[in-house]
Amino acid sequence: MSVETFLKQRAVNLAVTGSYTLPNWYDPQGRLRTFACRTTRISPFRMMVDVPVVGKVGDRLSAYFRDFGNFDASISETRAGLFLIELEMTRPMREKFASKLTWLEKKQKEPGLPDLRRDARIIPTSPHSTLTLADGTTQECFVIDMSSSGVAVSAQLQPQIGTPLAVGACIGRVVRLQSDGFAVKFVEPLNRHELERRLVTRFAPPALSGHVPAAPRRSGGVLPAAASLQARGVGPDQTGL
Repeated sequence: MSVETFLKQRAVNLAVTGSYTLPNWYDPQGRLRTFACRTTRISPFRMMVDVPVVGKVGDRLSAYFRDFGNFDASISETRAGLFLIELEMTRPMREKFASKLTWLEKKQKEPGLPDLRRDARIIPTSPHSTLTLADGTTQECFVIDMSSSGVAVSAQLQPQIGTPLAVGACIGRVVRLQSDGFAVKFVEPLNRHELERRLVTRFAPPALSGHVPAAPRRSGGVLPAAASLQARGVGPDQTGL
């Protein structure tokens, strides 16, 4: 099924955070890579998902969402930064899933509970941004969540702890690795009212029916974010903030 057809069908516009694995995507230890993702539209048969790595039409994947649990699916269409997947479920599983969607649709109309952590996590409206390394190399990334002090990111890149980089226009350093990505602590805390504007930048790779992972891009000159890294003295050979 196409995205256009799905948009005309009865479905729920719902943002649920999750993770997924694709075939033939492995880390240096030979384990399947896990990437973060977030749904945008869901029905009992399929869902549209914002992702950092698209895969290709026909790929079977395994996914986990905190509100739905684990399930398998196959990609039926890909676009820039998202794919449409067909859910593989038995009839009883699909009926239970449909009931869950109905409940979540009602729940999202009610105010949520406040986040009481010191630096509350924020889910960006658009999850797509750009990583810039100190040498000017850039790569698309997926913002899992963010706060005034840092951001959690999922991407093709697997940086080491201590790597200086910029997410959008926000300068920081990798402080923690996690199963579906890594965490970046900002050099300076940011005003949360400007956070999404500075952090999230849309990318526009071509829409493909099949996706071949591309190497990170290197600009012809020094990018603004890279120049800012250099101006602050945050270089690839330094290890402390």
